[in-house]
Amino acid sequence: MRDNSIRPKALLVLAALTLPMSASLSAQEPAGPNPNIIVNAPVIKGPDVKGTIAARNDDKIKVVAADGTSTIVAITDATQVKPSGGLFGGGKNPLGARALTNGLPVTIKTWQTDAGLVANQITYKNGDLKFANMIRTGTDQRFDEQTAATEALRGRMGDIDKYNIKATTNVYFDTGKSQLSPSAKADLCTAATAADGVNNALLLVVGYTDSVGDDDYNQVLSEKRANSVINYLQQQCHWKPYRMLTPTGMAKADPLASNDTEEGKAQNRRVAVNVLVSKGLDGM
Repeated sequence: MRDNSIRPKALLVLAALTLPMSASLSAQEPAGPNPNIIVNAPVIKGPDVKGTIAARNDDKIKVVAADGTSTIVAITDATQVKPSGGLFGGGKNPLGARALTNGLPVTIKTWQTDAGLVANQITYKNGDLKFANMIRTGTDQRFDEQTAATEALRGRMGDIDKYNIKATTNVYFDTGKSQLSPSAKADLCTAATAADGVNNALLLVVGYTDSVGDDDYNQVLSEKRANSVINYLQQQCHWKPYRMLTPTGMAKADPLASNDTEEGKAQNRRVAVNVLVSKGLDGM
């Protein structure tokens, strides 16, 4: 005896899948009702998918896991998209599915259907969304301020929003300070020299703080730290400005360690120098 006690949301998801798909994703022509389709067929819980969005095509996204495996997941009107964790985590998301941009790390709860995996709920961190959007737009913001050499490079990269992170160097700061230590200066030039040997490499500099102080204070401090690193990289390590994405400060977001201990706070008072290469140019 068939069990027809399916939850309403599952029925909505399955019903959405029976609609004709867009031409960009399927070559099938819209068809009339199919008597072989059982609308209340069982829909079972699928696997949780965790990784970074590598591509999006209308109502489907491609998610690449840390081990390099990729999964295609469909999005429907019933899919919940929301931030998780942090001060504003778990609240309403005015962006909805528009937040699902390339480069965004996500965790997806899915339904398993005959047509494949369908997203039931997609969550992400607000800090990760800001970082992904910064990668998408930072190139244009920085390149618009540069010389003809910058414009030539922009022609190759302006429309590319997917990057591989080749390396990350962290430099650390004293409480409430944005001055670079001698060891930090040495580490920065070492990182710049290594990055210079990577074809088509760009640097993305992101400043952070620990949890001491209010949000406004930490935002300004994290930006000052990022600017100190930018200035030293360009002036002393001779890194070209047109190979630098727009820096940013993330305040106390995305801590490396717990802020409950002094050791953890010391790890969080940092600037991350990320070496990025567009996936479209990686290996060229």
